[in-house]
Amino acid sequence: MSLTLVSHHLCPYVQRVAIALAEKAVPFEHVYVDLADKPAWFLALSPLGKTPVLRVDDRAIFESAVILEYLEETGPHPLHPADPLRRAEHRAWIEFGSAVLNDIAGLYSAKDQAAFAAKAEALAAKFARLESHLGPGPWFDGDFSLVDAVFGPVFRYFDVFDRIGEFGILTGKPKVAAWRKALAARPSISQAVGSDYESRLGRFLAARHSHLSTLMN
Repeated sequence: MSLTLVSHHLCPYVQRVAIALAEKAVPFEHVYVDLADKPAWFLALSPLGKTPVLRVDDRAIFESAVILEYLEETGPHPLHPADPLRRAEHRAWIEFGSAVLNDIAGLYSAKDQAAFAAKAEALAAKFARLESHLGPGPWFDGDFSLVDAVFGPVFRYFDVFDRIGEFGILTGKPKVAAWRKALAARPSISQAVGSDYESRLGRFLAARHSHLSTLMN
C-alpha cells in the first residue's frame, strides 16, 4: 500500500496527519499544492478543494478527521484510548481543537483592534478551559494521543505570535505552558513542517492586511 499526503506548507490539518503517520511509523510521500492556484488533478481528488488529502494507492480520502480515523483503523500504535467513553471524549476535544484553529484564523484576519481583541478574548477563554481540564502531563490525557497531535500545530502559531506582541492569550496558564513545551519537543511534531515554516507563516500573516499585519510593520 502506497500513501501520499497531499499537503500545503502551512496547513495545520495536514500537520495533524503527518504527526499521526510519524507516530505510527508509517512511510508516506509528501506532495505539496498551491491553494491559491489549485491544479486540476488536486480538485479531482478533493471535492472541497482543501488539504489534506491522503492518497491510498489509486484512491483518495479527504478531511483530516476522516483520515485520522482511517489511520487508527489500519495502522499500528493506536493514538486513541481503548475505552469507548474516553475515545469519544478525545474526539470531542479534537473538535474543540478545530474551534481553536478557527479562532486563530479570526485573530490573524481581524481587520481592526476591536475585532482582534474579541478574538484574543475568545481564544483566552478556550485555553482557560484547557487549563482546567489538563492533568499532571506531559500529554493531554495519559499517553500521547490524537488530541496532542491536533494541538501541536495549534501552539506552533504562538511561536510566531509571541515575536509580534504579548496578547495575553496564554498568560497565567501553567499547565497549558508545560503542555506546549512538551509538544514542541516531540519529534513527530517538530518534523511535521519544513525548516522554512516560520518564515512562510510570517510572510502569510504580513500579507493579510489585518490588524496583526500592521503590528508586524
